[in-house]
Amino acid sequence: MTVRIDKYDALGNDFLVLDTSHVPQDAAPDWPAVARAWCSRNTGIGADGLLLLTRSNDVEARMQLLNSDGSAAEMSGNGARCFAHALYRADAARGERSYRLITDAGVRAVTVGANSADAATDQVGDSVVASVDMGEVQRIDEPAGWSSIGAHPDRPVMHLSVGNPHTVVGVEDVGLVDLLALGRKVPQVNLEIVAPGPERNGITMRVHERGAGITQACGTGACASAWAAVWWGLVAQSGERTEVVVHMPGGDAVVMVNAPTVGRTTLTGTSRFVASFDAELEPPHRTTPR
Repeated sequence: MTVRIDKYDALGNDFLVLDTSHVPQDAAPDWPAVARAWCSRNTGIGADGLLLLTRSNDVEARMQLLNSDGSAAEMSGNGARCFAHALYRADAARGERSYRLITDAGVRAVTVGANSADAATDQVGDSVVASVDMGEVQRIDEPAGWSSIGAHPDRPVMHLSVGNPHTVVGVEDVGLVDLLALGRKVPQVNLEIVAPGPERNGITMRVHERGAGITQACGTGACASAWAAVWWGLVAQSGERTEVVVHMPGGDAVVMVNAPTVGRTTLTGTSRFVASFDAELEPPHRTTPR
């Protein structure tokens, strides 16, 4: 069976989106196997994850996320922006539109609007800016095997949940850390390393994502890192709500800490439609650009 899938990119964090209404209920495939095949950068389309879209009504849809290794993930901030972008394009929307995403981490409200930087050439909503209420940030226990990392006792470390598990570590220079080796020691969490700057309200971050490895950006990781940076005093606070610019290899996102209410974060960044593909749901999972 051949279905149409769309690819989106959020700061180098790329996702495939499939509207499940195109898949007969009696033909539901092995989704983890499909995710591994389609997301493979050697034999598939290539992506960090697969998003399954099940629409409830005009403003609400169920978002299921499978990592590139086929494992399930509760939430993705960049994925949520790409997912909402897919809804926005399907609606041929113009101006600003709000959606409610039902995720394994709870309900997430997203506001989508055209990317003003591309407004002159964007005729079909191919580039947008989306803001996601990422929910409450909570402290969690350190992951099993954390002692194998060998972090110095004086180094700032924070274990947090943004709907999914994160460990944030403060460093002097993110470029000097063997992040791949460290991330492999704690594969059950998303591992972020952060350094202050270059501006007073900015941090620089790299991430090793659970189920995907090193990626160009991570939305939940940006929120966890911004939260930790405010707690540690790495950024200049501006009242109860603090805006943090998070610089990642794939680009910059803005995280508002304690917004929309105290204890929550709001993530803002871009999403870009890449292309559509025809793909087979059963082996050999061939794909053809549309």
